[in-house]
Amino acid sequence: MREDLKYTLMVASMVVAWSVYYAVSKIVVDVTGSALLAGFLLRTAALVFLTLQLTLDKSFGRLFHQGKAVLILVTIGVFGFLLDLFANLGYAGGSLSTGTALLKTDVLMVNLATVILYHKKLYLSDWIGTLIMLAGVLLVLGVDFGGMEFHPTDLYFLLSALCVSANAFIIKTAQEKYHEDADMISYYNNFVVLLLFGTSAGLTGAVRSFDFGNVAPSFWWLVTLGGLAQTGIYFFYYRNLKHFEVWLVKLYLLLMPVLSCFIGVFFLNEQLTTRKLLGILIVLCGAAVILLRGRINHANHR
Repeated sequence: MREDLKYTLMVASMVVAWSVYYAVSKIVVDVTGSALLAGFLLRTAALVFLTLQLTLDKSFGRLFHQGKAVLILVTIGVFGFLLDLFANLGYAGGSLSTGTALLKTDVLMVNLATVILYHKKLYLSDWIGTLIMLAGVLLVLGVDFGGMEFHPTDLYFLLSALCVSANAFIIKTAQEKYHEDADMISYYNNFVVLLLFGTSAGLTGAVRSFDFGNVAPSFWWLVTLGGLAQTGIYFFYYRNLKHFEVWLVKLYLLLMPVLSCFIGVFFLNEQLTTRKLLGILIVLCGAAVILLRGRINHANHR
């Protein structure tokens, strides 16, 4: 019972951390005018928290003794950068509605990989619950199905979703095959992504064009909060991946837009429409189907 409560809190904390990060990230991108510079600043703040965490745990020295595991740790960071890059390229040449819908296909990709590549069994109720949650999430996110237009650049969204899916399984492999803990994976991931964001921001002129001396102190507090939220994502997401199947963690993350919706209402002056409320209800119904999978399928096999 205590173990169940522990991982319920771990999942809830993961959803909260990710929701806060996206809300802060949106504001930082708006202020800087550059997704690359925003990514660099947020990852720099996260690096401070991650360094402090490893120092307090007296495990900082282990960063330099990873042996053959270094390759897979760097790979995780590269995929982490690519998923952001492809999404941004997609938004540059496509529509918000189309991109939002296509990026959520990572849930279906993970389900298919779980069945085809990893030979794990998913019940019919799992697929139904997944589709119900996806439908609700798209309503919450305000996807305009009637106004969706497809462009060749929309393939970038699918590449981003593919990178997200692949990275989850690569992280799982690092944990199971190389016995890497969440903190080592987190630090390498963040450091690699920070370097790639910083290099990209420098080459595109985003660093030179931003007036760092003319921003309000509250901006830096937001960056700090974003770095703390990113650290929380690493802490909870990687530990949940170790405990749960990848497909289940991805479904839990579909609860994130629901929480983000309420954050938008209370802190960003967004409206809670009837459409969004309906979407929230549908998401929760789909989640209930997933959470009751044991009872549903036990009853079906009597």
